[in-house]
Amino acid sequence: MRNAMPKLVLGRLSSSLLTLFLVSLVIFAITSLLPGDTAQQILGQFATPEQVAALREELGLNQSPLVRYWHWLTGFATGDLGMSASNGMPVAQLMNDRLPNSLLLAAITTAISVPIALTMGLVAAMRRGGNIDRALNVVTLSMVAVPEFLVATLAVLIFAVHLGWLPALSYVSTVESVGDFVRIYAMPVLTLCCVLIAQMARMTRAALIDQLDSAYIEMARLKGVPPVRRVLRHALPNAVGPIANAVALSLSYLLGGVIIVETIFNYPGIASLMVDAVSNRDLALVQACAMLFCGAYLILVMVADLCAILSNPRLRNR
Repeated sequence: MRNAMPKLVLGRLSSSLLTLFLVSLVIFAITSLLPGDTAQQILGQFATPEQVAALREELGLNQSPLVRYWHWLTGFATGDLGMSASNGMPVAQLMNDRLPNSLLLAAITTAISVPIALTMGLVAAMRRGGNIDRALNVVTLSMVAVPEFLVATLAVLIFAVHLGWLPALSYVSTVESVGDFVRIYAMPVLTLCCVLIAQMARMTRAALIDQLDSAYIEMARLKGVPPVRRVLRHALPNAVGPIANAVALSLSYLLGGVIIVETIFNYPGIASLMVDAVSNRDLALVQACAMLFCGAYLILVMVADLCAILSNPRLRNR
């Protein structure tokens, strides 16, 4: 098993790198097909054709798509993400300024949603078929069915417009105290937690119920082991792998929700930076942000895959 672990990790890492390469092809092709002219967008509508042609030549837009893709891919592999066409700054610098904000938002959301979701899933599994289980099922299904943009819009209407408790926009630069921090991050975190908690709670419940239906749990019940001890001492340790898989997969869904939340609340993160880059046809910035999101997604999926394999003896032996 010890000799197989490095091979297993290396195999998953190789497949992730191959997937990332294929994704880079798709991202470059899609961004190249965006309507409009990057040079014209930068210079404005009053630019002369000569100025537009000169800028296109400077940006390398007159080269063939394969040449431009090769230059972009080799630069990306060496850490050179290029220059932003809209403001002339290095793409890496723009992303470094925004990345800590997105990581902080994701960290707060994870720290809040994971304990709540695990507790809800644990309680629902222990009370399977009871009123608490049915109530939690209704709540989680309702949370999953409501999209993030609707939750964010309702939160703004209720807490910002009608009640006036929280600001509608998240200005991180205005944080001067713990109260400001809570008020600014409350609605973005609440929006992201809604779907995350529901998904993780349902997957945790399913993983625990699968263990509670096992023969060794039935044997523990026949020996008179109390229900709480059966769950906490026997079922829960064996469900750690599937639960970790569920957490990793649920956190991967966080990437899509961040784009919506940062846009609605004007939060200065990577997702809002990418949305602005799409509006400005800043291809280098769009491509770099998209690759960052895809890389993070692949890492989380790889972690979930490894957790599923290591927790399943049949898959692990293969």
